[in-house]
Amino acid sequence: MAETSGRLLALLGLLQSRADWGGAELAGRLGVTGRTVRNDVARLRDLGYPVEAVRGPGGRYRLGVGTKLPPLLLDDEEAVAVAVGLRAATAVTGVEEASARALAKLEQVLPTRVRRRLTALRKASSAGPVNTDSNVEDPAVDPGLLTDLATVIGEGQGLRADYRGELREIEPYHLVAWQRRWYLVGRDVRTGRWAPYRVDWLRLRVPGGRRFTPAEPPFDLTEFVVREVARTGWAVHARLVIDAPAEEVFARINPAVGTVEPRGADRSVLVTGGDSLEVVAVWISMLGLDFTVESPDELVEHLRVLRDRYTRALRRPGRRP
Repeated sequence: MAETSGRLLALLGLLQSRADWGGAELAGRLGVTGRTVRNDVARLRDLGYPVEAVRGPGGRYRLGVGTKLPPLLLDDEEAVAVAVGLRAATAVTGVEEASARALAKLEQVLPTRVRRRLTALRKASSAGPVNTDSNVEDPAVDPGLLTDLATVIGEGQGLRADYRGELREIEPYHLVAWQRRWYLVGRDVRTGRWAPYRVDWLRLRVPGGRRFTPAEPPFDLTEFVVREVARTGWAVHARLVIDAPAEEVFARINPAVGTVEPRGADRSVLVTGGDSLEVVAVWISMLGLDFTVESPDELVEHLRVLRDRYTRALRRPGRRP
């Protein structure tokens, strides 16, 4: 019985990893006869797995679309969340192949309604460049909200939402994942201004906005999010005068850090930000150049605290600094 159960799981794994299998190919992979494959397929059907037979030489099989995802029994939002996480993990060194295989198996058995939501999210979103980590807890984003936004983007449907205490009517265009945050790139209907809206700050209103005909944005969407968030979207914003020309600063920073403006031949201004003063201070120290803080005052005070802490760290036991 244990051998049969293990073989059934192996058969199910093969059916989930590819859309279509020949009976002889499955028999070869499992080391059994074609008759055993047919019997095992019948057992899977008895267990509720929608294995379909496809006409062809030697018989062919595929795992059909079910109403839920056995044996995981995921609901729709959980399935979308797992798929989004696996897709992100395909870019992580060391687990990219395993993540891609797992994603292929999951997408193979997704119900049509969930596959459509996932496809809409994939088409309507992209990821920005990765920078450094943060000491601030990541905001929770409802997967259902992401798929709802992806759906209205695909349909050219406007939305109404509470955003940081204001009611906005927005024409949504694209979702961008950057720095463990989700941003909706959209155009304010009242002002015509483009902006990245943090998804965890959006509270959708019903009914939504009016339908609109999407126009090609006059900028690269991901670059726009990185630039605008550096200028307006962080919890802490900093403006620094760097004692080096803009070209040198550009050569030293990750594009995700912020924007650089030239100020004469030998100086420049770096506009950056982060989730906290501590994070901004870390980024500045990694720059390796002399600088002056123009704003905010809280950052100046935090750097004074760090200066005193580092000075104390240099003291030797029994000696005065």
